[in-house]
Amino acid sequence: MSFLTVPYKLPVSLSVGSCVIIKGTPVDSSVNEPQLQVDFYTEMNEESEIAFHLRVHLGRRVVMNSREFGIWMLEENLHYVPFEDGKPFDLRIYVCRNEYEVKVNGEYIYAFVHRIPPSYVKMIQVCRDVSLDSVLVSNGWR
Repeated sequence: MSFLTVPYKLPVSLSVGSCVIIKGTPVDSSVNEPQLQVDFYTEMNEESEIAFHLRVHLGRRVVMNSREFGIWMLEENLHYVPFEDGKPFDLRIYVCRNEYEVKVNGEYIYAFVHRIPPSYVKMIQVCRDVSLDSVLVSNGWR
């Protein structure tokens, strides 16, 4: 099996009904506080606005946020983390009318209200301490 290079960048076009599917495994438990990060950028560069930022601090917490005009907005912290070091995950981010819905291994976990319209998203980046099997966007899940 071949793995995707991390950080992994994917040009995208999102709309209501899209679903971002990320499959992989958290790796490198020797890292102090291993993490998984997913960012939805509004341009094809990392300096652009971030419509949706998801950072999983494995075993501790999940942070969701957005970056507008170069400034991080009010972050949302959650303490339920359904990812386990070394165990494969299936992360799905559904683009709904008013929010992103996040499911991990088929279980609804989080929701994040849109601060920037999903139609502005041009690139997804997945990074940090993870081995990726696949990243894809499916349209028309509903």
